[in-house]
Amino acid sequence: MTQCLAEKKVLTKGNYAIAQAAILAGCECYFGYPITPQSEIGEFMSGKMQELNRAYVSAESELAAINMVIGACSTGAKAMTSSSSCAVSLMQEALSYATSDQLPVVLVSVMRGGPGLGNIYPSQGDYFQATKGGGNGDYKLIVLAPSTVQECADLTYKAFYLAHKYKNPTVLLADGLLGQMMEPVEFKDYTYPEIDNSSWALTGAKGRDGRVIRSYAPLAEDQCVFLEKLYQKYKTIEENETEWEEIGTEDADILFISFGSTSRNVKTAVKMCREKGIKAGMLRPITLYPFPNKRIKELSEKVKKVITVEVNMGQMINDVKLAVNGKVPVELINKPVGAPPAPEEILLKVEDLI
Repeated sequence: MTQCLAEKKVLTKGNYAIAQAAILAGCECYFGYPITPQSEIGEFMSGKMQELNRAYVSAESELAAINMVIGACSTGAKAMTSSSSCAVSLMQEALSYATSDQLPVVLVSVMRGGPGLGNIYPSQGDYFQATKGGGNGDYKLIVLAPSTVQECADLTYKAFYLAHKYKNPTVLLADGLLGQMMEPVEFKDYTYPEIDNSSWALTGAKGRDGRVIRSYAPLAEDQCVFLEKLYQKYKTIEENETEWEEIGTEDADILFISFGSTSRNVKTAVKMCREKGIKAGMLRPITLYPFPNKRIKELSEKVKKVITVEVNMGQMINDVKLAVNGKVPVELINKPVGAPPAPEEILLKVEDLI
């Protein structure tokens, strides 16, 4: 099954691209609970995982699903779950535990409108949820944000690799638009190196000393030492894994910053601005954590204005402002829920701002 999927270009929707890529990446266990707009991931996995004699469980709840993933990951297995927004909220405690236990959990979050139950329309309102976290304590999740269906597949590969390389929960943060849209996708072979987990995985203690994975540290000094080491790991991730895309930034006066599906419209808006004589460029964070702070700071020293474009009430703009650090004004063009602002809308607002 995995061989016939690889090296083929097919027309498929984002949810199916994520599911197929997970299988090609070697996902051994999938545990999930259906919720729109990502239910097709679990639907796809329910058939293909069993065909491949891999583990699939339709869990009784999102809480059960994420804790099953934790159990599987503690054995070194490649395991994942997928969910959306209000349901991912239920997983926050478990993600905090998984980060403390340093387990390679992969979570696919396909965002929908909120807060609360909200609605099933696309949104980017879970930027805070993914990058800041709703669990307790000092921790960070690696967060990858695709902008095309092809990237849904490519970044699913990368999510499994980074989760296991750094023993850190990793989130693929898509949205309902990407999950449901159809585009051509080429499923290439999974070429990331496999990570040796034999030194820590709970695989039975026959022939070796027993191991314990736990997050509880009874002494304050022990917890301090642990957190220092954890944040050294985050520093390494920031130095080595920060990824972004740039367009037209060489001479830009206006710098757009957007992520995910919204950046597709921003690319067109950059072209329209240029046609009107407005020197615009765009930076698209591909990793939301680690965030491209250093590059945004460099660009802020050359441009006259920074504009974030988001489908929420303004969330990423806070990280952009921290990176810019008052060098230039930072403005927001947004739409709370639904389709991203159209390129024409973006152009009109830019003309008003300047």
